[in-house]
Amino acid sequence: MSFSSLLLQQTINGMSLGAMYALLALGFTLIYGILELINFAHFNVFMMGSFLALWVLQGFGLTGQTVILTGLPLIGVLVAALIVTMFGTGVLGVVIERVTLRPLRGITGPAAMITTIGVSYVLFNIILLLTSAQTLNFPNPLPQLQWQVHGAIVTLPEVLIWLVAPLLMTGLWAFVQKSRLGKAMRATAQDPEAARMMGVEVDKVIMTAFFLGSALAGAGGMIFGLYYNFTSFLIGFTAGLRAFTAAVLGGIGNVPGAMVGGFAIGLIEAYSGQFIATEWSDVIIFSILVLVLVFRPAGLFGRLAPSKS
Repeated sequence: MSFSSLLLQQTINGMSLGAMYALLALGFTLIYGILELINFAHFNVFMMGSFLALWVLQGFGLTGQTVILTGLPLIGVLVAALIVTMFGTGVLGVVIERVTLRPLRGITGPAAMITTIGVSYVLFNIILLLTSAQTLNFPNPLPQLQWQVHGAIVTLPEVLIWLVAPLLMTGLWAFVQKSRLGKAMRATAQDPEAARMMGVEVDKVIMTAFFLGSALAGAGGMIFGLYYNFTSFLIGFTAGLRAFTAAVLGGIGNVPGAMVGGFAIGLIEAYSGQFIATEWSDVIIFSILVLVLVFRPAGLFGRLAPSKS
């Protein structure tokens, strides 16, 4: 394979990874933009999404590459599984906010952030106890279609990722920019107290942010399973850290920045794994996180908040 073909192949791989990271990064950025809270539970909401998608697909009868229990068209099964997964993880996000974080909202300090770490470990251990640390094979029902583009290979799962992920991201952006609730979210992110005085239901806005962010994490979890054909209780940690890096790189709290950051991290991972060594990918990715925080704390597209002192 020529260098140009190899570069194109890694670009294809990186864009597929980046789409998944971008969906996960959006959850970090939505919640931080409104609450200024880094939600570490988001790591394992993503992981729970992959398992929920697996169980839903199995419930439809998808095992391996065969539809056993249902005569529904495959695309209908996948869309239904995506909707159920996103709704399920969205509700999980709302429960996390309502039960564990809302009581801490008036408390200053790191209590809320530490609580999200605790919730993350609760989710982690629930799946560990249910699966006994087994790596589970994900159904792979998609036809083995692939196309050659200038020496590089594009597969059907990659095409679907490029269709679904941008559609979800565009839908989120349109919701935040155009809808009444989206405008309320932006107002709350700028000044919660002023928004409350103007009649914005801040609790509803925060709950919506958790629902949307967690739903997108669930979509990312399903994409992970279909792309890699496995899931495990460990996947939330690595993918979550990379998505968090993507959110910081783009400017945490900035929705377009999270999207750009996700694709950037995916491309960096693909290029470094191919042209340097896979073992160095994490070194490069997290070195970027450190450098961004040192030299541009607000990220590429973010803005530093004015001092309140």
